[in-house]
Amino acid sequence: MTTSSPGAPRQRSPISQLLHPIRRQLALAAVLAFTGSALTLAPLAGIAHIAAAILADAPVDEVWPTVVASVACMFAGMALVSAGELAAHLADNRLTHRLRLDIARRLARVPLGWFSQRGSGDVKQAMQDDIATLHGLTAHFYTSVARAAGAILAAAIYLFALDWRLAIAALLPFPGFLLFLRHAMRAGGAGMGEFMTWAGRLNHATVEFASGMPLIKAFGASGRAHGAYRDAVDGFAAAFIAFTRPLVAAMAHAHALIAPVTVLGVVLASGALFAALGWVAPLDILPFALVAPGICAPMLLLHTLLHDLGSASAAAQRVQALLATPVLAQPSPGCGRLPAGHRVVFDQVSHAHDGQQALVEVSLALEPGTVTAIVGPSGAGKSTLARLLLRFFDPDSGRVTLGGVDLREIDSAQLYRRVGFVMQDVRLVHASIRDNIALGRPGASAEEIEDAARAANIHGRILALPRGYDSVVGEDARLSGGEQQRVSIARAILLDPHILVLDEATAAADADNEAAIQDALSRFARGRTVLVIAHRLHSVVHADRIVVLDAGTIVEQGRHQDLLARDSRYARMWRLDQLADTPVAQGAPC
Repeated sequence: MTTSSPGAPRQRSPISQLLHPIRRQLALAAVLAFTGSALTLAPLAGIAHIAAAILADAPVDEVWPTVVASVACMFAGMALVSAGELAAHLADNRLTHRLRLDIARRLARVPLGWFSQRGSGDVKQAMQDDIATLHGLTAHFYTSVARAAGAILAAAIYLFALDWRLAIAALLPFPGFLLFLRHAMRAGGAGMGEFMTWAGRLNHATVEFASGMPLIKAFGASGRAHGAYRDAVDGFAAAFIAFTRPLVAAMAHAHALIAPVTVLGVVLASGALFAALGWVAPLDILPFALVAPGICAPMLLLHTLLHDLGSASAAAQRVQALLATPVLAQPSPGCGRLPAGHRVVFDQVSHAHDGQQALVEVSLALEPGTVTAIVGPSGAGKSTLARLLLRFFDPDSGRVTLGGVDLREIDSAQLYRRVGFVMQDVRLVHASIRDNIALGRPGASAEEIEDAARAANIHGRILALPRGYDSVVGEDARLSGGEQQRVSIARAILLDPHILVLDEATAAADADNEAAIQDALSRFARGRTVLVIAHRLHSVVHADRIVVLDAGTIVEQGRHQDLLARDSRYARMWRLDQLADTPVAQGAPC
């Protein structure tokens, strides 16, 4: 159990932290809205005063000042409310602009490995959906709360100034509303856990039902799948009814209690009683009949706004978490070192992620102009080794050097000019094919881009697209996985790095695409330092060195023929690989 000392600073909520830069603008907007809302009630009091004057046969000259004051207060109130809304929207625009820029700057500095562990939907939710939720908070919430509070407070003060006894009677339904509301929240909270559990089960059952339909049909298990989905729907429906029935009843009572007709009835009944007792004159009831029912709408608005505050708090937490994402350490501007050469050394490197040790004290040198292949079973640490060279993340211990310089001392821009990569998971941005190829060199000429595409064996396919190199990925450029891979190879070729990392670049390609990719890569890799992560051993038999990883450690290394001669781990892997590539003989029994 943690305790805090009385003098310790209180931790601000996520909303308070995010809104701190615009708190003064929001406070000004709230004050303007509060004052304006209070002023807009003046016409109701004016109507009551005018009616009393007319019934008392007062001269017309005594009525006009009230009319003028009421109209003036109404327009002044509208102007102040509009000014408050404008101030809130300007503050919101400032905050939204700053948050989006801060998130973009933060994401530009986080390790590349962070993106591989998260879906783009998580980032999109924070940058788009959550900021849109915060827009509702900053641009509308505080001014709306201020308007509701201003109307309620001004009305209450006015009524108590007229007659405190009738004011208490007229306002009695509102404490009753709060009591019913509290009961409704408790009633809803009792069944919330069961409701959320069944909502999660229904979501899971829906995904399983939709995604597994081809397999279900193929094996004739549609009845069982339909039954599981139907059970989830029935369970959710029952939980929904159990959750909403007490909640709806309590909310109906609460809303009925502060319906304008209910409040008006209370005012008239109380006024009639007080008039009979001689406490008030019948005409004194009119202001209460006009003003008290007007509190109902602001009260309901206040309840709705405060109820929606929870979603804004959750959005603020997600945005704060994104802004607090750990960034990759970079040398200070002007302090980065330049590598002297292109020799890569992994020096006693260890790294763990997701609680699993991926590499354990791995030492390895990549000599300039050589091809080094990393092989091993799934989970051996092959991709982790490649990603450390690309600084997707930094090692927990040890270091990786390029040209004798620790990668942490090299500016990222300088590193990626020297190290290119083609990954198994291809990422093309929503832009033209030309822009995708030129991503690393935006200033490349059209001729250079096309030469890179030719070298990657993708030029002909691009010309066959509706707009050639100007075709946009995801619109009129529909590319297969292997074709996307060749676009990413063209991107690497255009960058012309000294070191090339290939992480199972042909794993998802079909036979034709694999041949085209292998041909492009073999020509591109000549004279470069190449690190290949391979899952098909026949593709690396000509490597200068093959390194066998298992459980994060190097268990063997050497040339293909030397490793076969040792008849150890690599030789067993080779025999299994050859067996997997051998087609089943025609007519052979299964």
